[in-house]
Amino acid sequence: MPTFTTYDGTELAYRTRGAGEPLVCLAGGPMRDAAYLGDLGGLTAHRTLVLLDARGTGASAEPADPGTYRCDRQVGDVEALRAHLGLERIDLLGHSAGGNLATLYAAAHPGRIRSLVLVTSAARALGVTSTDEEWDAAAEVFADRPWYPEARAALDATGPDTPLSRVCEIAAPFSYGRWDEAAREHAAASHRQTRWEAAGAYHGEGAYDPAATRRALAALTAPVLVLAGEHDAGPTPAKAAEAAALFPSAELAVQPGAGHHPWVDDPDAFARTVAAFLDPAVRTVTVDGVRLTRRPGPRTR
Repeated sequence: MPTFTTYDGTELAYRTRGAGEPLVCLAGGPMRDAAYLGDLGGLTAHRTLVLLDARGTGASAEPADPGTYRCDRQVGDVEALRAHLGLERIDLLGHSAGGNLATLYAAAHPGRIRSLVLVTSAARALGVTSTDEEWDAAAEVFADRPWYPEARAALDATGPDTPLSRVCEIAAPFSYGRWDEAAREHAAASHRQTRWEAAGAYHGEGAYDPAATRRALAALTAPVLVLAGEHDAGPTPAKAAEAAALFPSAELAVQPGAGHHPWVDDPDAFARTVAAFLDPAVRTVTVDGVRLTRRPGPRTR
């Protein structure tokens, strides 16, 4: 795997997959090996995915200072990768917790963003969060599934002393539109792919200043896609819409039947939506829940 040295001397690794212009991808978890993103539902047919292993995950080295696992302190890693790739501006995709890092990078370096894609990203960086009650209500969509009673009881039995790895394991069925073999296999890999001690530090105290981030994003002129899963409880489509409204130029897409990992639930639908957004010849808007496309003149890239 290719590597580069980031701002504090830590050696970070990334892999490339696919063909076409680069799309830098930031993994969620938080602090999960980017391998779980796979080919993002076949998006590799349209773009070269540059999949960054965050510090301490995958093939990337552990930092000397564990405090740098905090989300805001990883913004410099994204900028170091951009410089390493020799790109003046980047198309940037962040999934879940990685969407917070992508948002902070866009706020810190708005002129370096060509387009931004936030996939099922709980927008803590923007101050958009969900309460436990809102999550519970959204998860009721699965109440008729055979696995629900057992999973719900196990989740209700968790407490502040329950290890994060165990909470994620119990909550896994709620993260997919269908809890089938593909979803179970994808979820099972999380245990070995996540640096759990770093995951707790990612959203640590001081990581976010939502008011400052929202002010900084006023300078972002690049188009933004906020993609939500219809059955995702965190964020729900309503919360994703709140986040989208905080960008100067953003559109919301809700993938039908999808959960928190929409490229696993319906690879084709996911790849079509993101590829269309990234295509400079196609712009999309949503009117009363219906996505419309239009083809304007060439967009400056």
